[in-house]
Amino acid sequence: MDCCKGPGYATPLDAFYNGPRETLLYVICVQPDKTKQDYVATIDVDPLSSTYSQVIHRTFTGSVEDELHHSGWNVCSSCYDKPELKRDLLVCPSLHTSNIYIVDVGTNPRKPKIHKVIEGSEMRSFNCSFPHSVHCLASGEVMISSMGDKDENGKGDFVLIDSKTLKVTGTWVKGEKKAKFGYDFWYQPYHDVMVATEWGTPKDFKTGFHPADITNPEKYGTSLNFYSWSTHELIQVIDLGLEGCAPLETRFLHNPKAAEGFVGCAVQGNVYRFYKNNDNVWKADKVIDVPAKTVLRDGVETKINALIGDILLSLDDKYLYLSCWLHGDVRQYDVSDTKNPKLTGQIFLGGQIANNNLEVIDDKELKEAPKPVIIKGKRLYGSPQMLQLSLDGKRMYASSSLYSPWDKQFYPQMIKEGGWIVKIDIDTENGGMKLDEDFLVHFGNEPNGPVLPHEIRYPGGDCTSDIWLAKD
Repeated sequence: MDCCKGPGYATPLDAFYNGPRETLLYVICVQPDKTKQDYVATIDVDPLSSTYSQVIHRTFTGSVEDELHHSGWNVCSSCYDKPELKRDLLVCPSLHTSNIYIVDVGTNPRKPKIHKVIEGSEMRSFNCSFPHSVHCLASGEVMISSMGDKDENGKGDFVLIDSKTLKVTGTWVKGEKKAKFGYDFWYQPYHDVMVATEWGTPKDFKTGFHPADITNPEKYGTSLNFYSWSTHELIQVIDLGLEGCAPLETRFLHNPKAAEGFVGCAVQGNVYRFYKNNDNVWKADKVIDVPAKTVLRDGVETKINALIGDILLSLDDKYLYLSCWLHGDVRQYDVSDTKNPKLTGQIFLGGQIANNNLEVIDDKELKEAPKPVIIKGKRLYGSPQMLQLSLDGKRMYASSSLYSPWDKQFYPQMIKEGGWIVKIDIDTENGGMKLDEDFLVHFGNEPNGPVLPHEIRYPGGDCTSDIWLAKD
């Protein structure tokens, strides 16, 4: 028995085969009424509990207009060889205020509390704003990607937080070459690389989705940015073009020696595989193309793209999952052959067509439009967006909010009714997904009115927060 292990799990497969079943979810909840506070909701997902599928605690930020979005840990499996460290703080950046909330989930996991607030002014002092993705590093530091400069122009950068003092110590990137935009990132020390993605200019996208902005290279990004992990320098940029507009969530394979991964490109509904070729140069190929649907909206013919909001990989690297926030479906692909993903499961949970009763003129995949979904007497307004998979890959939780300014634009009824989280049961042997119709967390009757749930975390880590290091 290993008595000296640090936080997390020794390997991805250790987590996959030996990790415990999740009993709590920590969920980012955004208040669409900006006079009220966002919070982290604690949800009981222990089937044996009397409060199963209920919000059992709310950790309010104490501030307004935050727009909480993503979250991550003070330490994770990258620090597995450091038994003195403990995964007990959830790091929750907010897009609009750039405040970073450090939430103590260790003292009482069922009732987390605010441990510290890093004011947005601290981040802006390093000419960064709109903090997004959080990853812990093997050094014990926390790194957060940022999407804007202090004036909310586009800027791809990363801030570092000392995990002991919880102070912002500076930015990570060195050298003169800088990324034009920022969003998500994933590092792979074995191949001395970090890959980062791009959304756009915060001061523009925060006002909503404007179709004319898509083709404007000053407002939307289309590139994958590769950094040397050791020197912190931007070493290669792959421009995916308009087919790869807004490459958002990126995932390396969990295998810490793998030299490949995937990125979901939101606007056109494409997934690219990136990989290192024999010349040690990074390449990217489109491997999934979700076709647009042609519909009649108010008598005008228009196309609705998928808008891929989230992607993730199971810990055994067998399945890739993605959410199509405008079409309304969650998809499962077998990526045993990473060059040729095979669609093995699909489930519809709302979306533009089901929610708006648009007339579909041309659909390359479906013979008829999906029907509205009702669970436990509640109709699901909105669409699946953020995904989180159980360690063993057998259960998936999907939440409905993308980003409140866009939620208000595309799914106004969800703003009125509240967002939701559903559970999907996974066939890990043969592929396939089935909605659990006995599980629903609905956010329509929250204490301060309906809220919008976004990213989901488990207390012990999960397949989108933990990064493993090769042992040799």
